[in-house]
Amino acid sequence: AQLRYSVPEDREPGSSVGDLAKDLGVEVRSLATRNLRLVSEGGQRHFQVDLAAGVLLLDSRLDREALCGQSPTCSLHLQLVMENPLQLHRVEVDVLDVNDNAPQFPKPEVVLEITEVANPGTRLPLEVAEDLDMGSNSISTYELSPSEHFTLSINVRGDGVKMPEMVLQKALDREKVAVHRLTLTALDGGNPVKSGTAKVTIHVLDANDNPPVCDPPISKVYLEENVPVGTLVTKLNVTDLDEGPNGDVEYSFKISNNAPGKFTKLFSLDPRTGEIRTKGPLDYEESSAYEIAVRARDKGSPAMEGHCHLRVELIDINDNSPEIVLTSLSSPVQEDATPGTVIALIGVKDSDSGDNGQVRLQIAEELPFKLVSSFKEHFSLVTNGPLDREKASGYNITVRAVDSGSPQRATQKTFYLRIADVNDNAPNFSIPFDTAHVQENSLPGTSVFSVLASDPDEGSNAKLSYSILHNGMQDVPISTYFRIDQDNGTIYTVRALDYEQDKVFQVPVEVKDAGSPALSSTAVVHVFVLDENDNAPTIVYPSVPKGSAFHQTIPALAEPGYLVTKIVAVDADSGHNAWLSYQLQETAEALPFQVERRSGEIRVAQALRDSEDPHRLVVEVRDNGTPSLSASVVLVISPEENSVQDFAKSLDLPKSSPKDTNLTLYLIISLVSISLVSCVMFGVVAARCL
Repeated sequence: AQLRYSVPEDREPGSSVGDLAKDLGVEVRSLATRNLRLVSEGGQRHFQVDLAAGVLLLDSRLDREALCGQSPTCSLHLQLVMENPLQLHRVEVDVLDVNDNAPQFPKPEVVLEITEVANPGTRLPLEVAEDLDMGSNSISTYELSPSEHFTLSINVRGDGVKMPEMVLQKALDREKVAVHRLTLTALDGGNPVKSGTAKVTIHVLDANDNPPVCDPPISKVYLEENVPVGTLVTKLNVTDLDEGPNGDVEYSFKISNNAPGKFTKLFSLDPRTGEIRTKGPLDYEESSAYEIAVRARDKGSPAMEGHCHLRVELIDINDNSPEIVLTSLSSPVQEDATPGTVIALIGVKDSDSGDNGQVRLQIAEELPFKLVSSFKEHFSLVTNGPLDREKASGYNITVRAVDSGSPQRATQKTFYLRIADVNDNAPNFSIPFDTAHVQENSLPGTSVFSVLASDPDEGSNAKLSYSILHNGMQDVPISTYFRIDQDNGTIYTVRALDYEQDKVFQVPVEVKDAGSPALSSTAVVHVFVLDENDNAPTIVYPSVPKGSAFHQTIPALAEPGYLVTKIVAVDADSGHNAWLSYQLQETAEALPFQVERRSGEIRVAQALRDSEDPHRLVVEVRDNGTPSLSASVVLVISPEENSVQDFAKSLDLPKSSPKDTNLTLYLIISLVSISLVSCVMFGVVAARCL
């Protein structure tokens, strides 16, 4: 918003200027909570805000003449900044003039000379009085004390200044009156009227009776501000009807109180030709116009002079670049900020005028921001689309200010806006399904597997913690078998695992971030237990109590290849750990028997001798694990005369009962069956997870 107040100068400090709370449409009690601050653009503090009453007060006595000089308007610019939400209000206070200054002449006495042969109508310029007040309080008119020879004429200069001149009304006679003494009074338009006076002394001279005449007496010239030094401004047209020295004119600047010689630093005057040229760089922003007074004096005796008044108005050239002022910046901004959220308040200034001072702001179109004009020369930078910190954690925003001059001038300002993270991304596992293997009988605390998850957020929103969920697939909670390090996602065993009891586990793992609200995701780790050779073979047949022997009789005439018996053993392990081999323990004497390594069949290896004593055999069953485990059984084989030989049992080993002897076939069938069961189980698990 933009507020405008007016206050007369010389008001006492503490006087009320305006009701801010009412004009802004806010409650008085909210001013303090919204941290209302007053910022003066000029750097000087003339006002203060009463937060309790919500009014703008004078902080010091104002002097319009000291603040604004001779400017027709006098305005002080303030800025009110309120937070929550951030708002900028512009306040313009017009300082009204009070008639507190009386007109004053540069000199208390003015001495003039005039020839006695001067014709009626001759004009004598008088000093212009100065009144620091403006408008109606400035100089309104002049008055001259009564005289039979002189009257007062008032001309208005191009800038509105009234210039008094004395006009000769009646011919002079020096021999009668050599000196005329008058009083010039300057009156202002205030109420009450104030005045100032100056004494005017006129000496009547003899002879040279034609003064130089400037044609026209008041002229105006337009000049561009960037013209080079030495440019001709104008050549004065002055004529003097006298001849000889009385008509030879010399030119010089006339310094008046209103123009105290400043233009003499910028312009030069040729005293003989009357040419006025520039001698210094001109700046429209410093002064847009110059009033030049020139005195044209002849060389007569006494010398006569005329006066020329020239107004030089400068044409503005686009020689100043715009200036960008970053008033306020809210950084960082939340990535979930809604479109239209105010990010920054930006002001722009250009010292040029007209189109040269008209400035527009631009930012890159691809940025998710836009500029909104708040009021003259003030803009708000607001969001124009969704922000995503994971795509862009910040923006280098370049604001470019371009004026409307020809050629255009531009400037730019870059600032960095940081985007604050919001927990809008759930953690994500690199692989949602994974497998791990662990040896059975591993010690509790053995590392099984490490899951890895990532979160594109930052800070606490990206701080991850892992946990194991109970999936209900095992009778016993999965947490009794495994635990997970909540910081790094490493899975450890809680107790020793038994392959023979559980061959595979599904371990559902959840990862959760520390945001608010927290986001999570899950993954499943299939833990396969690897078999270890921890079970020794068990002899199923013959079943003999520990420490006893199994007795078997055979015919005394049994031939080589005769099947004595078959040792049957099993191993609770699997794979290589369950592959069994049979062998006879070595004895001091050779035995007429042999055992098949894979089938466990004991056969007669050589013909038995008559009347042989019983043979004691120790058959050892050993698995294929590392280290290998074994079991043994003691057989006592007794040959008997009356036993009848079963020729079926004397068949060669390769031809005897293939279903009983081909252990390798059984193993192959077992492995194929286990593989098929595993494939079916994996299919069921995958279907359930999907």
